[in-house]
Amino acid sequence: MAMVGTELDKALQQAFTRKIPQSAGARMRFLVKQHKDSTRQVALLLGITQRTVERYVKDQIKHPRKDLAAALEREVRVRWQPQVRARARKTAATTGGIMIDTRARFGFTAAPGTTDDPRPRHLTLALPPQHAARLFDAQEAGATEQQLQQITAEALGEVYFRDNGRRAHGLEVELTDLEHLEFEL
Repeated sequence: MAMVGTELDKALQQAFTRKIPQSAGARMRFLVKQHKDSTRQVALLLGITQRTVERYVKDQIKHPRKDLAAALEREVRVRWQPQVRARARKTAATTGGIMIDTRARFGFTAAPGTTDDPRPRHLTLALPPQHAARLFDAQEAGATEQQLQQITAEALGEVYFRDNGRRAHGLEVELTDLEHLEFEL
């Protein structure tokens, strides 16, 4: 199942101007530097001992086990190029908007006499900057996955189903069974 928060992060990572560090030692040194030279904090973050962190920093260990390698990459990606990430977020929220490609089941609450049976749809469309800003602001404020899905459904309802207020007035969109989701700046 696709996660809105994860996919928003992936979209921001497309804006990176440099690759993340490749070796385990370089990644570990980056994390230690990000945590103000505290190997203890990095050890707590990754669930390993402080001595193990120190050994990676000195390149005494070069090949982490799979779960540690995945955690190391994830934590570096979260902290990599924050200014580039912020600039991309600001551009999407003010001028550029964001592209969404999704395959999900959409249900509706509409006027009596209309069909409101949910059915799967594949949509690819551009969300205007105000919807991108709302998504990024909610993510930054710590919104839950359910809240992010609701914001995405409201944006799709406004842009696609209600055509920016030109039709289907009062139609409320519900996003369920999210099979595929991808954002692009």
